[in-house]
Amino acid sequence: MSEAAGITLPEADRVLASLPQAVVLLEPGLRIASVNPAAEQFFGQSLRRLVGVGLRELLDVTSPRVLDRLDDYETPVSARELAVQVKGMGMRRIDLNVAPVADHPRWQVLMIHDHTTAEALGDDSGGFDAAALRGPEIMAHEIKNPLAGIRGAAQLLARQVDEKGHALTHLITSEVDRIADLIGRMQDLSRQTAPAMAPCNLHEAARRAIDVIHAGRAEHPEYCTIQEEFDPSLPPVLGSADALVQVIINLLSNAMEASLSQVVPRVMVRTRFASGLQLHTTEDGKPLRLPVELRVTDNGEGVAPSLREHIFEPFVTSKKSGQGLGLPLVRKLVREMNGRITHERDDVKGLTHFRVHLPLAKETRKTLLGGRPS
Repeated sequence: MSEAAGITLPEADRVLASLPQAVVLLEPGLRIASVNPAAEQFFGQSLRRLVGVGLRELLDVTSPRVLDRLDDYETPVSARELAVQVKGMGMRRIDLNVAPVADHPRWQVLMIHDHTTAEALGDDSGGFDAAALRGPEIMAHEIKNPLAGIRGAAQLLARQVDEKGHALTHLITSEVDRIADLIGRMQDLSRQTAPAMAPCNLHEAARRAIDVIHAGRAEHPEYCTIQEEFDPSLPPVLGSADALVQVIINLLSNAMEASLSQVVPRVMVRTRFASGLQLHTTEDGKPLRLPVELRVTDNGEGVAPSLREHIFEPFVTSKKSGQGLGLPLVRKLVREMNGRITHERDDVKGLTHFRVHLPLAKETRKTLLGGRPS
């Protein structure tokens, strides 16, 4: 339909800003002339910083012939499943399409579909979380009752045995506690009721988590200090303050343990506004933006490549004593807040990033009530 039919068409720049795919306008010489918000998100830089930068300075493609073909500005180029290194953002797996701009010689438009983000932000319906984890929820009560009885019996027995027997009763009680803790974690994963949501100050949650971490590591000088880089202008997000603290504690604890393998361990937590990321969650299909990002980074050795695609699945862990339940719980808590979490490894810089993307409190309420997001 058109203006002739009484409907005003949206402006081209608004259409581009609404696209979830990254769109880049290239001027002669493969230099960036303009980008849409999704491209800002993809490159991790603002439009102001990207304008005038050469594409080769930002993208390192494993198949260099692809970029060479872009020099033939009159020929469309399409490539699928490309592995690329994005400057400052790590490895990505993308689809790439380039076409000449009509009536503008040597100008091209580049479109990028990022499979890395799409997979990380995929739907959680069904699958392991919804089905396989419901069994422990049903069995937990029946298991915890006898465990409590075993622990009580061990404590009574400890009063009647010698020092050698005390070691055995202590072993019994500690193992019972460990199993009870495991069951509790499984119950958290299989819980169907989402926590109550309210506007939250992300920085207050982050600092509370950091305080908890530092208090718990006070007697361990080998752990490093957590570096903070917070954007003070960030507005509130819609979520659960307690859930946010738990998410950040888990991510920071993992990062600190991972970084211990380095001579100079480094752990960083950063917040920023990352425009362009969208997630369709509402029943009527309205887009819900996730513009607030919290990133936890460490310089540890990272997760083994064979495990990277499965780290948010239960019982997948690279730790010798790990249970593989921490990150699945983190993902569940983040998704209950309409957020998403992604994992990236930058092998060039030797850094591991966990990024949590969350919606704005004001915008989330408007969207869920059927209004238009601002």
